[in-house]
Amino acid sequence: MGIVQEFMDFLKEYKVIGVAVAFIMAAASTSLVNSFVNDIIMPIITPFMPGGGWQEATLNIGPIALKWGSFLAQIINFVILALVVFLIAKKVLKEEKVVKK
Repeated sequence: MGIVQEFMDFLKEYKVIGVAVAFIMAAASTSLVNSFVNDIIMPIITPFMPGGGWQEATLNIGPIALKWGSFLAQIINFVILALVVFLIAKKVLKEEKVVKK
């Protein structure tokens, strides 16, 4: 039973279960953030984008097509997700300022 106990100690020491739960929650929240950006934020921004098709917006340089609209959507998704994680961390840690430890 030594290896089983050693494995259980490893899981507890490195908090593998907590990391797995956080990873699953982050994956689940991705679709929520994508929906928020695509269905709420981008319809507000779309009138200011050239042509109105923000996700399909490309910059063609000869045979190369840079899909800057898709990249912009991913940046917005990241910023919103980072903000949500920050707010959750602030509430869970109950600190006035989230600091590096």
